[in-house]
Amino acid sequence: MDRLCVHYEGKPAYDIVLGQSFDLLAQEAARLGTGKKKLCIVTDSNVAPLYLDEVAGKLKEVSAQTDVFVFPAGEEHKNLDTVRKLYETLVQKAYDRSDMLVALGGGVTGDLCGFGAATYLRGISFIQIPTTLLAQVDSSIGGKTGVDFDAYKNMVGAFHMPSLVYTNVSTLSTLDGEQFASGMGEVIKHGLIRDKAYYDWLACNRGGILRRDPDACQEMIFGSNKVKREVVEADPKEKGERALLNFGHTLGHAVEKLKGFSLPHGHCVALGCLAACRISAGRGYLSEEELLGVKAVMEAFGLPLGTEGVFADQVFEAVKHDKKMEAGKVKFILLEKLGQAFIDKTVSQKEMLSGLSEILC
Repeated sequence: MDRLCVHYEGKPAYDIVLGQSFDLLAQEAARLGTGKKKLCIVTDSNVAPLYLDEVAGKLKEVSAQTDVFVFPAGEEHKNLDTVRKLYETLVQKAYDRSDMLVALGGGVTGDLCGFGAATYLRGISFIQIPTTLLAQVDSSIGGKTGVDFDAYKNMVGAFHMPSLVYTNVSTLSTLDGEQFASGMGEVIKHGLIRDKAYYDWLACNRGGILRRDPDACQEMIFGSNKVKREVVEADPKEKGERALLNFGHTLGHAVEKLKGFSLPHGHCVALGCLAACRISAGRGYLSEEELLGVKAVMEAFGLPLGTEGVFADQVFEAVKHDKKMEAGKVKFILLEKLGQAFIDKTVSQKEMLSGLSEILC
C-alpha cells in the first residue's frame, strides 16, 4: 500500500490510500469510527454490477448499517434531480450528521455524492472510492464537488473534503481503452504543469502503463496524486495557485460542451492542453520540438490531436460563460516551460485562435 496525507489549512485532513485490492478497505474505514455509523454507498448502474457486492460486504463488517443508492450511469444524470433522489433516500433511512456517504465509481459519482454530502444536513462526511483512472488522479482529490446545471458543467457545487480516498488500482482492468486514455489526459497534465521528471517518466514507462501493469499504474497514480496534493494544499479553495490544475480546461471545457459531452473529459482536456501549448510556443516559452514532443506523448497514450465539428466562434462564445472567468477576463493557464505552469489573464482572442487552429480540424 502507498499512503499520502492531504492537509487542509495546515492540518492533516484525509489520507489517500493506494493498493491493488479492496482487502484493507474495512480497516481504513474503521479508522474513521464507522462502527456506530450508517453508511450509504452511492454508485451508478455501470459500477454496481462490478464492485458493489464486494465493497458493501467489506463495509458491512465495520458499520452499524449499510445502504445503497444506485443511479443511472452517465454525465446526463449528474444533476440536481439525481441529488434530490439521494436526499429522499437518506431522509427515508433516517441518516443524520453522524452518518456517512461512500462514493463508489468514477468522477460523476464522486462529484454527485460529494455534493450530496456537502449539502445534506449542511454537511456530512463521505469516503471516495474512485474506480476510473480519471477519478483516481483528479476528481476524488481536493474536495471539489458539484453537479451540472442545464448545459453548464459543474456549475452548482461546493468545496467539501472527503474523509478518505481509497484507490484500488485493479479496477483499471475493467476500463475500456477510451476511459483509460481519458484518465491519461489528466495524468499527463499533472506532469506538464508541475513535474517534468514525472512527465518524462510517463513517456519512458508507456509500455507498462498501457499494459495496465498494476505496479506501474500504482506508481503512476501515486506520482499524479503527489502533484495534485501539492497544488491543492497550497490553495484548497482555488483562490490562486490551484487554478494551475485548470491547464487545458478553458478551451477543453468549451470543446466538451460543444461536442455535447460525446468526447470524454480527459480527451477534451488533452486537446485544451495542446491548444495552450501552442499559445505558449507562440510566446516563445516552448520550442516547436517540445510542442511536437507533447503531441507525441498524447498520441502514444491514445489521446486525440484534433476534433471535427467545432468552430472557433462557437468556442469563443462558450468561453464567455465558463465559470473560470474572472471580472470578465479569461483566466488562462500557460506553460513557462515543461513542468512549470502559470496563470495569465492577457491571452488575446488572436492567441486563442492560434491555439484552436492546432486542434480544430
